[in-house]
Amino acid sequence: MRKLEPIQLKPWMLPLIVIALAVPIVAAFTLAGPGPGLAVGALAATVVLVLAARARFDEPIEVGASPADRYMVLVVVTGPIDDPKLAGEIAEIASAGAKATGAGSVADAEVLVLAPALNTRVAHWLSDLRKARFDAQRRLAVSLATLAAAGLDARAQVGDSDPVQAIEDTLRSFPAQEVVFVTSDGEGSRPIDEVRRRLDRPVRALRIAVRAPDREPST
Repeated sequence: MRKLEPIQLKPWMLPLIVIALAVPIVAAFTLAGPGPGLAVGALAATVVLVLAARARFDEPIEVGASPADRYMVLVVVTGPIDDPKLAGEIAEIASAGAKATGAGSVADAEVLVLAPALNTRVAHWLSDLRKARFDAQRRLAVSLATLAAAGLDARAQVGDSDPVQAIEDTLRSFPAQEVVFVTSDGEGSRPIDEVRRRLDRPVRALRIAVRAPDREPST
């Protein structure tokens, strides 16, 4: 088990943080009295706690021992795989990996499709995961059907609402040699960048093409 390494702050950052917290509190006590001063102090403490809770350790992602006789691919879908061309690209990735490791063809590759249960902030804080899990299951159903049509036999599971955490959890029991993100246009790249930085194996990113709306037939 690797030890967590805390995030390192540059020497000049700590005084600035202290000043940013202390100045508003002192000003509130001086100008408005004890009541507002205590309120500003409580607000500053809340901000510190929120930032601490959101802080991430940047340790490598733990992965189980990968098998030598087969190629395992983890496909992370934040959008559904509904394009045969995209499914074909994933099948080619699995096939190339299987051939490179001597496992055989695409039929010998093991593919797991992971759908993070993406949720809104409000629903997350209310611990309401019903819609998020339903959307993830629908994403998986569409993705598996499209991959099957491309000749790729895959299995699926729903993961944590945070894509990076979902990948960490999954790689402990499914030690994939490669991770493939399937995302929609307009999505941020933070999860992809973080996984690439922390994972010691290939990480690809495929985009779901935006289809043009069908035109109504002219009369």
